[in-house]
Amino acid sequence: MSWTYTLSVILFLVISLSQPFAQAVVPDVYSPAASVSRSEPDYTEARHLMEQGKFDEALTQLEQIRAGNPNAKGIDHEFGTTYYKKGEYSKAVESLKKAVAADANDKEAVQLLGLSHYLSGHPSEAIPLLEKVQGWYPRANVDASYILGVCYIQSKNYSQARRAFARMFEVGSDSAASYLFTARMLLRQEFDPVAEEYAQKAVTLDPKLPLGHFLLGELYTYKSRVPEAIEEFEKELAINPAHAETYYKLADAYSRMQKFDDAERLLQRSIWLDSTSTGPYVLMGKILEKKGESQLAVRALEHAAAMDPNNSITHHLLGQAYRNLGRTEDAARELKLSEQLKQAGGQKD
Repeated sequence: MSWTYTLSVILFLVISLSQPFAQAVVPDVYSPAASVSRSEPDYTEARHLMEQGKFDEALTQLEQIRAGNPNAKGIDHEFGTTYYKKGEYSKAVESLKKAVAADANDKEAVQLLGLSHYLSGHPSEAIPLLEKVQGWYPRANVDASYILGVCYIQSKNYSQARRAFARMFEVGSDSAASYLFTARMLLRQEFDPVAEEYAQKAVTLDPKLPLGHFLLGELYTYKSRVPEAIEEFEKELAINPAHAETYYKLADAYSRMQKFDDAERLLQRSIWLDSTSTGPYVLMGKILEKKGESQLAVRALEHAAAMDPNNSITHHLLGQAYRNLGRTEDAARELKLSEQLKQAGGQKD
């Protein structure tokens, strides 16, 4: 396993987390091929315990090694890696700093130190380290550009974030696409005002840029600026008439204005273009129920439930539709299942 591959796996696992500073899935830093060969001391047992997820036992083993040899070569590297995998990022930072101070060429320690800073909520400290990692492999680490861009966002250095994302997607740093990509990342990080600014800049630079108006429509929907959202989604369809999700989002906006016939028409188009998404079926069921067409609503919602049986909202709406049809046992079953799924997934109404 090469160093480049190891870094890519580590960064990919980190950015896949829905909550970047919550519990982290940590990478397999050490493998027999990737381990740094050291004759003294012997870290084999500690690493084996770490790979098994027995972090406390691994730390105890390392403490024993350090007790016998306080200046053992690589000991801080081993402690830092173990703390990182355990998810104790502040302690990882302490050890990895010492490891890097002892060996500035310890690339594994440098990149883990950067990630530990990032995961412990200190993006400013992570930036120079991640920049260094990216400099070592300027074209190999797409994920490094993403994390670096997020760090810049969290540090409110938006222009540098745009450059990082432009590099990630291999577009010009001042292009309309770079502003669109950055706007999307800003929205994910809940930097809504700046996201709107960047999305507007994108469509100003290129009024026919696909998904530019779509992103603005999503943002305005989120802010309950429904007329503006409708306008942007309609502009997107003029540019991108085969985009199923735009029809779905536009239908959602119309439903919020209680224009149910228009919403139903748009949902049919969305489903014709993409029958694999559950969202349009769920919204169709909700709209049909509001129109008093409970039997048709049941058909749409049953289809959605078959596609995604773990969606509590679908089962709740299906329960309501069954109840309106007088199918009390089916309604009770679906409403109970909805509540169970909601509690299991920590969902909110």
